[in-house]
Amino acid sequence: MNKHAFADAGTLLGRSLRHITRSPDTIITTALTPIAMMLLFVYVLGGAIRTGTDNYVNYVLPGIMIMAIASGIAYTALRLFTDMKGGIFERFQSMPIARSAVLWAHVGTSMVANMLTLAIILGVAFLMGFRTSAGLGAWLAVAGILALLTLALTWLAVIPGLAAQTMEGATGFSYPLIFLPFISSAFAPTETMPGPVRAFAENQPVTSIVNTIQALFAERPVGDDIWVALAWCVGILVVSYAFAMAAYRRKIS
Repeated sequence: MNKHAFADAGTLLGRSLRHITRSPDTIITTALTPIAMMLLFVYVLGGAIRTGTDNYVNYVLPGIMIMAIASGIAYTALRLFTDMKGGIFERFQSMPIARSAVLWAHVGTSMVANMLTLAIILGVAFLMGFRTSAGLGAWLAVAGILALLTLALTWLAVIPGLAAQTMEGATGFSYPLIFLPFISSAFAPTETMPGPVRAFAENQPVTSIVNTIQALFAERPVGDDIWVALAWCVGILVVSYAFAMAAYRRKIS
């Protein structure tokens, strides 16, 4: 984007963020289900799952945060769908603003909303006994990975937000993403899974991201997992951005 587009995107981002501040229930709702899942796994199922760690909340937190991001981006698709159906895009096109600014405003809103949701979940995890001696560098690495994943999945959410014909169609894509952590190393080691399930779990993006964050919090070597995780995030981002922009151009042409 050029300087003019950045300014336009900033103005529209302020509009979207005002909607969130007036309706904070969106962030609260997005955080509630992951928190409920964290409570369920830690206090009900945690004692029966052998992960090799003393504190199960430390083990499940990365997967819970990924679930929260997958849930949160559904609201991005919903907000886009609502704007499309409400004719707001057409009104913006009649104004002297950069066309891409509308999408970037929604993407920026998703980033802010999801980071707030993750902060709430992290706070609850601390109350449940989450502890780490990770340094500033590890925390920044975790934040960077989660931000990159959020950006990638947000652009993925833009596609159904633009292309869907119904509200259910705009948000339904997120359900497989929300449940993807269940078939990964997020809640139990993949070594305990039967062959085909284990093969899928070990070669899907959530496992490498979870393993990386777990290692960073535990101050263990991250090995190749961090490069696999970054490759997945960047790959999803590039492909999603390309398809989202193509869908947007078709809508406004």
